[in-house]
Amino acid sequence: MRPKGTDQQLAARRKRALQLLKKKGRKVTQVARSLRVTPRSVQRWRHDERRPQARRKGKRPPGRPRRLTERQMARLEKVLREGAFAQGYAEDYWTLDRIAHVIWELFRVRYRPNSVWHVMQRMEWSCQKPQRVSFQHDEEEIAHWKHSAWPRIKKVA
Repeated sequence: MRPKGTDQQLAARRKRALQLLKKKGRKVTQVARSLRVTPRSVQRWRHDERRPQARRKGKRPPGRPRRLTERQMARLEKVLREGAFAQGYAEDYWTLDRIAHVIWELFRVRYRPNSVWHVMQRMEWSCQKPQRVSFQHDEEEIAHWKHSAWPRIKKVA
């Protein structure tokens, strides 16, 4: 359980304990009693102070490091904004599979489609479905049908 106090207060307490151990030559139990901590905590602080790696333990953010750097993410976004045609695809829309393939081609980092989804969310991109339009699509014909045929059908129905 985390003790009460801010990070700065806890660091000051650890620093004070180490000063008492070094400069005043006190014993671990005496330092622990004066700071109202357990002797094991004082021993751990002294041990961590002697080992530089242990102090860096809290500096790194938790979790696995990202596979793409910020520069790579910016480059990926630039490539995606150019469109799928620019990457040689027949239709101009992106799928997670296509984006995974582009990431592999650019950076040699392999992502599965469901992981690409998380990358897209981190880039603040959303899922969009392409609007399908028929080859025979004719706006004038549609407007004429809505104006003349649809009211007739609507009356009968």
